[in-house]
Amino acid sequence: MAYRSDFPRICVALGCAEADPLEKLARRACDDGEEFLEFRLDMLRDPAAGVAVIRRLRQRHPEVHVLATCRRKPNGGHFRGSVEEELRLLEAAVEAGAQSVDVEVETAGAAPGRLKPLAAGRAKVIVSYHNFQSTPALGPMLRRMEKIPADLYKLVTTARKPTDNLRVLDLARNPTGRPLVLLAMGEMGIASRVLSLARHAAFTFAAPVSADGTAPGQVSSRLLRRQYRADRHTPATAVYGVIANPVGHSISPAVHNRAFQAKRVDAVYLPFLVEEQQLADFFLLAAKLPVEGFSVTIPHKQKVLRRLEAVDAPARRVGAVNTVYRRHGKLRGTNTDVAGVTIPLAKRLKLKGARVLVAGNGGAARGAAFALADAGARVFLTGRSPERVRALARVCGATAVDRARIGAEQFDALVHATSVGMYPKIDESFFPDAIPAGVVFDMVYNPLETRLLRQARTAGKKVITGLEMFLEQAAAQFEIWTGATAPRLAMEEAAREALGAKG
Repeated sequence: MAYRSDFPRICVALGCAEADPLEKLARRACDDGEEFLEFRLDMLRDPAAGVAVIRRLRQRHPEVHVLATCRRKPNGGHFRGSVEEELRLLEAAVEAGAQSVDVEVETAGAAPGRLKPLAAGRAKVIVSYHNFQSTPALGPMLRRMEKIPADLYKLVTTARKPTDNLRVLDLARNPTGRPLVLLAMGEMGIASRVLSLARHAAFTFAAPVSADGTAPGQVSSRLLRRQYRADRHTPATAVYGVIANPVGHSISPAVHNRAFQAKRVDAVYLPFLVEEQQLADFFLLAAKLPVEGFSVTIPHKQKVLRRLEAVDAPARRVGAVNTVYRRHGKLRGTNTDVAGVTIPLAKRLKLKGARVLVAGNGGAARGAAFALADAGARVFLTGRSPERVRALARVCGATAVDRARIGAEQFDALVHATSVGMYPKIDESFFPDAIPAGVVFDMVYNPLETRLLRQARTAGKKVITGLEMFLEQAAAQFEIWTGATAPRLAMEEAAREALGAKG
């Protein structure tokens, strides 16, 4: 049974050490059109000063819903006062105009008779539970909380593995229809923040656009609305994503969500942080959520093969998958990196007979090596692990080149297929000195202009950015998932915006 929330859908959490910047942050949020703000009084050096801010804001913006929170330090907050002092501050916030207050379950349990007088019918009472270590069994905690009369119950945990999102979201399908707020903190819990509204949670939390959030994993209200469209989803909205570690640097969510919007596809694309040993756990999430398709990148491109029910012949030959899609209920794998490599290079040189050096020995390098060999190029391989380079050279018919001997060779093109130079280590380069090729193709797209490409430009060489490859393979992914023609211009615009590079 769905619960119709009396609250706005997205609450922007505000937390500052001083009252002046808190007030400026709140006013800026109101000017941006936000209509639901949480004031973390406990984060102020003088929590009472926040009450005055609430009063002035409500006078200036009477339409804005204000939630007052003063979480005590033993319960994961910053307030060092007693339970009674916390409740008095929340009462003062209600007097100042706050329409709702957040009381931790620990405080509510210690002062069960104080909640009703606290709001006195003038504000809604939210009883909250926070776990900053893990996501335990939530059913028993909810039953404990429901014994305390309140207008809404909020359960916030910490995601340590992908399926922690499932445990939180499943509780949102509460059969009683009781109003709940449910989410998992941390980068691994972003899916719960985006998807909980479609599963009938009363509201979700976001960070302000111009400041950091108050909890790990909070994304800005602008991203939540514009990129993820969290307040527009329904249970029928299809879920896609990217699995990676790290994943925060990925521009794929910006690009694919823009593509879905441009083509009016009812879908959302999420970043799934999946550590190397958590692949099996992610597949449980993918089955039960369900996830209709996903991109695969470092470090999962090769290991994902054995988790799939079918892999097409080219991807099987390459031994790496970068795209997973669901057909007839089964998850299948393919590799769109091939087009991403050959199409940009073919615009700069004739591939047949060209000498092309591929730097790397992982999934991206495998895809590049096989694609180039199939296009008729003479492929050479180098990397930081000579044994793995030689093994890859044997299976794809390439020639292994010792890294120390590269300076003595010359190639028509270089394809850099390692993570060297990727954000945040942007000052690194696989080739810190001379670059042994006339055309330099760097698969790294974040940053758009890597140190390797800057070196190549300075030396007068032709360069191909990782963005060009990224867009080719992303367009192919979109078409596999949706059956529609990819909106390439919209995707490129989103990519450049995400990378901070216009034009």
